[in-house]
Amino acid sequence: MIDQTDRRLATWIGGILDHVNVSLAPPGALDAAKGVNLYLLELLQSPAARGTRRPPLLMTLRYLVTTQAPKPEDAHQLLGDLVVAALENQEFEVEQEPLPVSVWTALGVAPRPGFVLRVPLRHERPEKLAPPVRTVVIKRLPLRSFGGQVVGPENIPIMDARVELPAFELATNTDSRGRFYFSAVPAAAGARFLRVRAKGQEFSINTEQVGSENDPLVIQLQLEG
Repeated sequence: MIDQTDRRLATWIGGILDHVNVSLAPPGALDAAKGVNLYLLELLQSPAARGTRRPPLLMTLRYLVTTQAPKPEDAHQLLGDLVVAALENQEFEVEQEPLPVSVWTALGVAPRPGFVLRVPLRHERPEKLAPPVRTVVIKRLPLRSFGGQVVGPENIPIMDARVELPAFELATNTDSRGRFYFSAVPAAAGARFLRVRAKGQEFSINTEQVGSENDPLVIQLQLEG
């Protein structure tokens, strides 16, 4: 990723200056060869763009650009051609502030003419796709009625008790005789879970009984108080 930017900048420099060597090493001792040092100082991460898609990674690369030649005036000419080309390139940014002396000290060389070039780097990230659904199985269950009666101690019917079938998001209230009725409930096999609220109390009930008209389900609550 960064190496592609290195090569792109080396090609850009080669299109501006003829017969120069481009080095990615930090600037060192001056020699007689004509050349450009393109040294990567640091990477700065930019805030990610917002959107519905997965945002790309955005960074800024800071390169220290210096030149050398047998004659100082030739090195200055190379540097001038590069900085003018960089200023005219809308993709790049030339920092206006001079490089601190501490950076030259860390590099172990005397300060020399140069500039810092900022180059944006964008890395697209592929969308994370959910695995494809290979098989969809749809089972249709027959519907049937379901009902019963809610009673308290001594089998006294409880009026206006709340009877819920949470699995199917169904609910109803008992009538004056404590009876409740659901007209259409999936006829699933296994235990059926009910929640009953009466007299300020709540009860959870599991039953295997189907609760038909011939065999109504009777729910006897042990009410407190």
